[in-house]
Amino acid sequence: MVDGGVAGLVLAAGAGRRMGGPKALLRLSPSGPSLVESTVSRLLDAGVSKVHVVVGHSADSVRLRAERVGGVVAEAEDWAEGMGASLRCGIEALEVTDAEAMILMLVDLPDVGAAVHTRLLDSVDGDLDGVLLRAAYDGRAGHPVLIGRDHWRLIRRHAVGDHGARTYFDSHRPRLVECGDLATGRDIDRPGDV
Repeated sequence: MVDGGVAGLVLAAGAGRRMGGPKALLRLSPSGPSLVESTVSRLLDAGVSKVHVVVGHSADSVRLRAERVGGVVAEAEDWAEGMGASLRCGIEALEVTDAEAMILMLVDLPDVGAAVHTRLLDSVDGDLDGVLLRAAYDGRAGHPVLIGRDHWRLIRRHAVGDHGARTYFDSHRPRLVECGDLATGRDIDRPGDV
């Protein structure tokens, strides 16, 4: 297990138009935690030192829930641009910390838990600054992604629109870490997905 040096980054700024509201605020059961709360908690349970959460749409409500479970919030004022804006905002917030790597997680992956995060962290071979590992589910690349600080500047430059880090990963392929025995890695986009 990687000891310290890894910060969590949860992208939770979207409006969730297809879902009918922000997925960060969605509860899978009436008395259960919101997705942003469970995502932050699972990263902390895996031993991540600090979890940063990027908010945008419904910022005050998402902030309240993220902070309630120990998240550190950054607001992407240009969140409507897409995932790229959220990722740029998150990297900017992390650049002033002493984190050597971040574990990038989306808020809408309800079955990806601490076991997946731990497997990714346990797969680090070498220094954290240069690491680039990505969870895979039955061979298909997914989230989370463990990204060393050496990659942040270029990812930030490539993060535009709704692509996030996809363009960067096309030319800098992360090593895949199979996690299909731990989760499906499927996101939820519409009410029928819940």
